[in-house]
Amino acid sequence: MSKLYMVGVGPGSEDYLTFKAKKIADSVEILIGSRRALELFPETSGEKIELDPKNMENGFKHAVFEVRKGKSVALLSTGDPGFSGILKPVLDMSGTVEVEVVPGISSIQLCAAKLKIPWDDVNLITLHGKGVSSGLLEVLENGKPTMILPNFSVKEIAEFLLNNGVDPRREVAICEKLSYPDERIVKTVLKDVLNENFSYMCVMVIF
Repeated sequence: MSKLYMVGVGPGSEDYLTFKAKKIADSVEILIGSRRALELFPETSGEKIELDPKNMENGFKHAVFEVRKGKSVALLSTGDPGFSGILKPVLDMSGTVEVEVVPGISSIQLCAAKLKIPWDDVNLITLHGKGVSSGLLEVLENGKPTMILPNFSVKEIAEFLLNNGVDPRREVAICEKLSYPDERIVKTVLKDVLNENFSYMCVMVIF
């Protein structure tokens, strides 16, 4: 049956894949996602189409086109499709195509678990595709930890906050490459973030 599945594949490790994500990936005719998402399904028999940031929109349109032709298609979203994922842009172009959203484990959830933070009592902010703005400053002083998905770099966030008068000694944690073998959790203070090198795969927590 033709359907477009938006499948959350978790933070990266197959340990955090859901059974349903695996079941759908094994059953569809076409699997579309980033290289690291596709690598989670080495044994699936469907056609695989790799996405990169430059062809993301075309990949979404192709997925919708194939479903309209009668195919079953799974679009893979790292983490969960509904948080800094593919849900919003794909829904905007899906029209009458039948869509099913399969949630996944977000890096936000895994970060909260690693730091033992109840994540129903934090400020959740995504800067993906947005960059840092003054809106971030407005939420930092409400007494809750602030969990941030950076746009590209945690240093960009640290520099912005320091330049806007946030205490250099404010406690922060950086959770990098969560679920991967080289996962790293760094607890430090804001000013010292500038002295560390981090990949783009991070969650930043400001306490």
